[in-house]
Amino acid sequence: MTPVMTPVDPNTPLASRVQASVQVLRTRAPHLQPRLALLLGSGWGSVAEQVQDAIDIAYADLAAFPHLAVRGHRGVLRLGRLSGKPVAVLMGRQHAYETGEAHAMKGAIRTLATMGCQVLLQTNAAGSLDVAMQPGECMVISDHLNLAQRSPLIGEPGDDRFVDMADAYDPQLRQAARDAAQQLGIPLHEGVFAWMMGPQFETPAEIRMLRSLGAHAVGMSTVPETILARHAGLRVVALSLFTNLASGLANVPLSHSQTLVAAGDARTLTASLVQALVARMELP
Repeated sequence: MTPVMTPVDPNTPLASRVQASVQVLRTRAPHLQPRLALLLGSGWGSVAEQVQDAIDIAYADLAAFPHLAVRGHRGVLRLGRLSGKPVAVLMGRQHAYETGEAHAMKGAIRTLATMGCQVLLQTNAAGSLDVAMQPGECMVISDHLNLAQRSPLIGEPGDDRFVDMADAYDPQLRQAARDAAQQLGIPLHEGVFAWMMGPQFETPAEIRMLRSLGAHAVGMSTVPETILARHAGLRVVALSLFTNLASGLANVPLSHSQTLVAAGDARTLTASLVQALVARMELP
């Protein structure tokens, strides 16, 4: 019988909500100590289907976790094993464009760091800024451009808010991703991800600007979570699935529905790539 937890006031300080969330996770899955957290974006949901001995906990039951309202993001934390490793799988994120704030995933990431997670593997759907990087292909992120000019660390006290973002995307984990793709015989690009606030798609002029700045992909997520993870001491690796060529590079109207369709077409590839990458990770 699952113990009944006392609801936590959403106005309670974040540190208290994190501890309450940790208590729920340790009660529901007392024998599992995840060392790897996966954050699944659009097109990557099939990864969760590969988790063994799965225990699902709704974000609504976790006081430090956000409320989700974007189609394709389930709002469930799945605990279990993937490629033999204990994992915590975040099935969806809250985006900055939903509230105008970048810190929505702060409580979730701090909860998992407190649980013992040491690596955050992020995934997203992105627009390609290079016709050589086609829809249905993936990219491992080497660096990012924070063009939304928002930080999830605004208001944080202490000197640790001045996070070093050199090698924010761990070089060893990026190499593991390249090796996993080579093992599977699939192309894996590598490049710079540009974060734009959204929710509207970019204009052709904005895409030309991003290309001139050295970006290879564009999307509306991932960067805030990377900053939060590095602040919490987690190593980060991030994968983008190209669901479209960016505005002005193809004569195709952009929509969220198109993103979901293209993401669904790649479900087998994305699940295989993540499983192969996780299998190569060395976690304590």
